[in-house]
Amino acid sequence: MNSGPEVPANLELAGGLLAEAAADGCILAVLPENFALMPERGRDKARFAEHEGDGPVQAFLSQTAAEHGIWIIAGSMPLVSPEIGKERVYGACPVYDADGVQRALYRKIHLFDVDLVDSQESYRESNSMFPGDDVVTVDTPIGRVGLTICYDLRFPEMFRRLVDEGATVFTVPAAFTVTTGMAHWHTLQRARAIENLAYVIAPGQYGEHPDKRSTYGHSLICDPWGRILAEEPNGNCVVAADIDPALPTRLRSEFPALSNRRLM
Repeated sequence: MNSGPEVPANLELAGGLLAEAAADGCILAVLPENFALMPERGRDKARFAEHEGDGPVQAFLSQTAAEHGIWIIAGSMPLVSPEIGKERVYGACPVYDADGVQRALYRKIHLFDVDLVDSQESYRESNSMFPGDDVVTVDTPIGRVGLTICYDLRFPEMFRRLVDEGATVFTVPAAFTVTTGMAHWHTLQRARAIENLAYVIAPGQYGEHPDKRSTYGHSLICDPWGRILAEEPNGNCVVAADIDPALPTRLRSEFPALSNRRLM
């Protein structure tokens, strides 16, 4: 997606894509990070932050999941945090089942506080966001999913925690910058898939946004052997692939790298 500062327009776009995915036979869909809002300023997220279980974005997700009979892992959206008075919000990823019932909620743990000196870019997510603390998995029709968001991708110890909790699929909704995406996006996605013998589903924002950020796109799906099953570099579109829920377990048995771990 290429999301902007108007929540209704973003929800209309997401609704059309989710309808397209359902019509194509998808049973689970993952939206990008910030799917509902890409504001001009990070602190603007506080104006749209919802309380857990209440608000127009969550109502849209629940209704859309039930209407199409599809699971939705909703990228990220702003939720009220303990510091809402200081304009910091959670970047939260709610999960809805095919009946529109919320099954899980993950709050982004790793915040993107980075200076890219060569490209003269500086980011401070911690100025407008409050970090979560807990890793989260959820059982779905395609297996147990480990929930992550964007910058989490660079912390392999988090993915090992998710594997230890039974994850066979990772979702990585993102808004990767063009600079970091060109350098690392494919390598990191494939690495997390290979080292954990897990599927990776990584929908991304693409193009120019109101805050002058350019995002990399390249939404993709990797299998547990690191092969890219489907990918689109940009465009508001659906990227789909067939997932075999039994494949990660079989590969982990045949190639037992996870069980061969020795913690020093």
